[in-house]
Amino acid sequence: MAFNVLIGGGTGFVGQAITRSLKQNGHSVKIISRQSGKPDKISWSSIRENGLPHNTDAVVNVSGAPVINPFRRWTDEYKQEVRNSRLNTNKLLRQAIISSAIKPRVFATISGVGFYPSSKTATYDEESPGGVDEYLAILANDWENEAKLPSDCDAVRQVIVRSGVVLGKGGGLMANLTWPFWLGLGGRYGNGQQFFPWIHIDDIAGIFVHSIENEVSGILNAVSPDIRTNGDFTKEFAGVMRRPAFFTVPAFVIKCTLGDERSPMLLQGQKVIPKRTSESGYKFIHPNLTDALRNIV
Repeated sequence: MAFNVLIGGGTGFVGQAITRSLKQNGHSVKIISRQSGKPDKISWSSIRENGLPHNTDAVVNVSGAPVINPFRRWTDEYKQEVRNSRLNTNKLLRQAIISSAIKPRVFATISGVGFYPSSKTATYDEESPGGVDEYLAILANDWENEAKLPSDCDAVRQVIVRSGVVLGKGGGLMANLTWPFWLGLGGRYGNGQQFFPWIHIDDIAGIFVHSIENEVSGILNAVSPDIRTNGDFTKEFAGVMRRPAFFTVPAFVIKCTLGDERSPMLLQGQKVIPKRTSESGYKFIHPNLTDALRNIV
């Protein structure tokens, strides 16, 4: 059955992948952007003023300014932009769904595994509690809460996809790492022992499509079942590129560069497993890190 899908953040790295996968499966996609003017696009202001487009079957939101942006300083202004780009878009779409006379069948939004506390020993699945005092945990919790629909919208399936580090060609982490590794300048962060929850771009898109097409609801961890550390990733990536990776980026350099709020993204990690994701019937396209990196490189 074909769905009419509305996507916030559809022009971004993850949003484009979801759009491609949906279209390949025969679904229609309309992207929310700052400006409309094309049949397959609609503006955020139009959603605010007029609500959801007619016959919307599924609403997806993967909007969000990157926390680590090499072109932006971590000022109070940018911190607010990071927060608003997540919370305000979820809130707007939630309100549009509540106000809609004919509700969509599913509302799927993205979050991050930063929801879980950093740990060297704990294992987290979708039922695990979130952190309470780390910046990323607080952001993810608030992000998710803004998407939660009231009980009178219980006919709408709600899915929250907690994503690990997304690996893919031309975007995300790989866009920043490929050239340093190619030049032999790649290396681990700190001691490299921190967990590195990752997922291939095809799989995060696949999980969203899976959640739309099937009777899935609740939290889904979008992480590979192949659990690795930052040191593992560094070794595997260098091996696939056939380049050395002798360097180490010292922890104090990362802390000085990124500050206390963002440095845990690189220096700390979580051992996250996709328990409910696998139980829902999703089959990973790239479950193995080495094979995933070969596909990308």
